[in-house]
Parts: sequence; C-alpha cells; structure tokens
Amino acid sequence: MEMKNTLLSLLLLTGSTLTSYAQKTDWSKKNWSKPEATEFWDVKPPIVTPAQKPGDAPSDAMVLFNGTTMNQWVMSKDGSPANWNLKDGAMTVKLNTGDIQTKEQFGSCQLHIEFKIPADSKNSADPHNAGNSGVFLQERYEVQIFDSYQDEVPLYSNGQCGSLYKQAIPLANACSQPGEWNTYDIFYTEPSFHPNGAVNVPAYITVVHNGILVLNHFQIQGPIAYIGVPKYEPHSKASLKLQGHGSEVSFRNIWIRPL
Repeated sequence: MEMKNTLLSLLLLTGSTLTSYAQKTDWSKKNWSKPEATEFWDVKPPIVTPAQKPGDAPSDAMVLFNGTTMNQWVMSKDGSPANWNLKDGAMTVKLNTGDIQTKEQFGSCQLHIEFKIPADSKNSADPHNAGNSGVFLQERYEVQIFDSYQDEVPLYSNGQCGSLYKQAIPLANACSQPGEWNTYDIFYTEPSFHPNGAVNVPAYITVVHNGILVLNHFQIQGPIAYIGVPKYEPHSKASLKLQGHGSEVSFRNIWIRPL
C-alpha cells in the first residue's frame, strides 16, 4: 500500500496526462511483487526535436522574436505596435517610450532570451540606469537586467543582474562585459490561487545566466515591489514584458515553451 500511494503521488505531480492515467488505473489489481507494477507503457512524453545549435528554439517552442519583426509585441502603456528600434537582428529600447509586452499571454514556461547592455552604460548620468532593464514573467515577476559586470557599478545585491528584483540575490555574478551578449534561460512555474483569492501554490523560478545557475527554484514572494513588501493578488495568464528603463538595452533570439 505504501508503494502504491508513493507512485500515485508522483504521477499526480508530473502533469495532466499522467494524472488522468493515475486516476483511471485500478491500483488494487497491481501485483506489487512484480517489476511490471512500476512500469508505465501507456503514457509517453511528446517528441520534441532539440535545436541544432545552442540557444536556437526547439521544435515545440514559440518564437517571440527572430530578429526581423516585432509583430509579436505591443507597447505596454496602450497596446499600440511596439516601436523600439529594430536593427541588425536585435530590438533595442527606444528611450522615453516605455515597456513592451507580448500579444500572447503565458503561465508556466521555459523562456530563452538574449540581451546586451550598452558598451558605454557606465557613463550613464544616473548610475541606476546603467544597463537597467528587466524580464517580467506574467507582467509581475522581474528578473533584473543591469550592468553588474565585475561589480563595477555599485548597486544593492538584490537589484543586480540575475536577481529576482528586491527578492532574491543571484547565486553568482555571471555578467558578460557591456557590449557583449548575455543569455537567460528561465524556468518558471506560475502561482495558483484558491477561489477566495488566497495563494494555493506560490510561483517558483530558476534562472541560468550565461550557463551559470543564478536562481535555483526560488519561491517568489509576490509581484515585484520597489517599495514595501510583495503581496500576491489573484491573476491568470499574462504577457511577457520587457522593461524600458532609461537604458538602450538590446534583445534578440527570444523563444518560449509553455509548460
């Protein structure tokens, strides 16, 4: 009975297809003395063709930016077409225009995104704008972008590049030199809420920056708050947002796999 309950619990945690399979299985008829009792043949994972080279999108990914058009993006402030600068296969923050976000809405996902901080970011009149931008999951939870290369620009640690802004200090500073490309691979689990609005399961995030693990299954405390303590509010799927924050940060090769 203990083995049966353990296996059932594992199946219930591994996805809707296996959950359905687990619920339809007559566990009382399993002969737990046989190896076949713990083998599953009826449910198979979908086949996904990996990318041909690192960073490229696998076969089941949705490409959000391929370097040629921004038609997947709109301005966050009013939903008009994204008007950031598009040049040489990258889209770059257009100063004083604001954030952009995807037309499509997402929840749990695997996200790949590449970004470049301006080579002259250290000359910013406001040090807090030195390569400042961010990647917002569901428009609320920000993985910070900043010129944190070699800690040459002073900033609080839970606001530097690779942090979950104001919530988690990155496990390592993996920043490329300004003017060179960085890569984020982000694995995000959306929160769920009870009907009364209380948190059922909080959001979690793992971030790999330039191949280095910098956030490891961190439990997100709530939407990003510049001042005060984060506090969850119920929400459903929402857009991926990129921040325009006074620095001409560039982006390329963005793809997502909804999970």
